[in-house]
Amino acid sequence: MRGSALSVALRRVLDIRGFRGNWGQFERGTAVTVNMTKGQAISLQKNDGTGLTAVRMGLGWQAAPRRGLFGSRTREIDLDASAVLFADKQPVDVVFFRHLVSDDGSVRHTGDNLVGGVGQGGDDEAILVDLARVPVHIDQIVFTVNSFTGQTFQEVQNAFCRLVDETNGQELARYTLAGGGQYTAQIMAKVHRSGSGWTLTALGTPTNGRTFQDLMPAILPHL
Repeated sequence: MRGSALSVALRRVLDIRGFRGNWGQFERGTAVTVNMTKGQAISLQKNDGTGLTAVRMGLGWQAAPRRGLFGSRTREIDLDASAVLFADKQPVDVVFFRHLVSDDGSVRHTGDNLVGGVGQGGDDEAILVDLARVPVHIDQIVFTVNSFTGQTFQEVQNAFCRLVDETNGQELARYTLAGGGQYTAQIMAKVHRSGSGWTLTALGTPTNGRTFQDLMPAILPHL
């Protein structure tokens, strides 16, 4: 597609909406959200050469209605969001509902949600990352969601993760999962160092596990 008329047209649209010559760069003050596809990566570098300093990875989901003898009904779904911090492909810390703040204080979980489905596009759980405070040896942070109670994603709909600029509340990127499946966890996305800045990559890899420890074999190939 590089150099094609369609590619040029898309780039012009992005330029008009605040992306100046780089699909992955954010212009301060725009309200554009990048709707990401699986495997897509975007730079967290702004056009003025500075990087985002604090971001929120928000995760949300809803219980899918189930048809029964007396009509459709839903049951509460308890998914847990985690952030695993890696240094040279080795896990060195994790933030989840039983360890809400990383040892260095740069990553913080806002608290466990036992039911999901807050609605209106809101986050059911969120993990805050102070990128400026992340120690230099931490090079990747992987975000996961798992069903602690063992319910599969066939009972989940509208699951998403979104990256928000925590300094102004602006949503920068969103990745929405399509459909359910016979798995109990998703490796959603990661932020990783790229040169002097950070990059966000949508992963969307289904796997199985009740806790983040169960997901480690599936996470490693994405590092």
